[in-house]
Amino acid sequence: MFGGLVRIADHAAWDRGFPVKYLLVREDEEGEEKYWGRCASVEGLFVDKVPPKREVLTLRGCTPEGSLRDALSPAADSTGLLGDVCVEVWDEQQPLQWWTLVDSVVLAHHPNRSDPALVDVVVGAGVEEEHAWDHTLPVSPRFKLFAGNTMAASPAGDCAGVDGLFVPRGAPPSTPLHLIGCEAAEALLAVLRRPRKWDRDWVQLWALDNHGEVMYHHNVHLRVEKARPSVLGGALVDITLADGGDRPPVLARPIWETWYRGVPTTRNQWAPYSAQGRSEWLDLTATRMSGRRPDRSGGTHHLDGRFVTDVPGLHCAMEEALVGPGGYFGRAWNAFKDCMGGGFGVAPPFTLIWHDADVARRALAAVVSDPDEGLSYFEDIVRLLERWGVTVVLQ
Repeated sequence: MFGGLVRIADHAAWDRGFPVKYLLVREDEEGEEKYWGRCASVEGLFVDKVPPKREVLTLRGCTPEGSLRDALSPAADSTGLLGDVCVEVWDEQQPLQWWTLVDSVVLAHHPNRSDPALVDVVVGAGVEEEHAWDHTLPVSPRFKLFAGNTMAASPAGDCAGVDGLFVPRGAPPSTPLHLIGCEAAEALLAVLRRPRKWDRDWVQLWALDNHGEVMYHHNVHLRVEKARPSVLGGALVDITLADGGDRPPVLARPIWETWYRGVPTTRNQWAPYSAQGRSEWLDLTATRMSGRRPDRSGGTHHLDGRFVTDVPGLHCAMEEALVGPGGYFGRAWNAFKDCMGGGFGVAPPFTLIWHDADVARRALAAVVSDPDEGLSYFEDIVRLLERWGVTVVLQ
């Protein structure tokens, strides 16, 4: 049994000349997952995001830290390139909303007129927002800045305001998703008969490997644009959904092909990929996490550090060291900390021998997760392990 009333083994195979690669599943009002259909293929699952249009914004009254401070340096080697910057708007206690300034670059900077000790920074960036601002701006808001992606964001300071942030932005264009060769259960047939009724609802697409195991979950709107007899023939149907949602990038396709053959059994298969590709690899390990399981303690684990050149690579190597290829043990710092508490196959105390540790030490020296502590991501992970009672041997 996997989630409510869905038994994967009952639906993962059919009497046709091609395999079932996807199941359609929907959670009902009681939280039970119900089988809605199965498909031979999906076209349009891998889509690179269309970059947001470029805008010019001014970060007013900034106290820069980390990469923002470095970008404002008068040194000749400073390029002003910031990469992605997250802007969080806080009230007195918590963040209210956040935006991502994509591929940010410093265009100019000068002392703030009201307080010359602070700096105004003019940046060019694309602005991504999950939804339009719908809060009341606090009397004294705080704008916190973080540079980097969600897996390794480092504080970049704070500012008093951001000119150009609170403007209307149209929703990005949606890209359809084509379900090919679908055998629809009665619930899905009901949607096809009255599609407009279901426009605001969601369904999950479960991608299967060639052993019939779930390797990925994808949520998609039930906005049926078209349904027609399938190009694969028989009684199957092809369904076009108007909005395929937030999908894996194109670079994930070869990674999925590797996992489609089954859970990896060889170490370092993730190593040839970029940081983004390694992050996609970690997404597939996370899908296989299904509840807590017994732990083993003691013994010695060996981490192959030759390819730990970024944060996703660190977690790929750590997972393989602790629970083996394809296993899950946290894909970022907080998740890794949760796994150390037990229930994910291994728990302290144990010994971790980190081979070629200097590779990670050098590569992650500039990734600082807590500026107050001043530790790099590598140092922070080592400290976390030791605090949990792990004996860490750096070689």
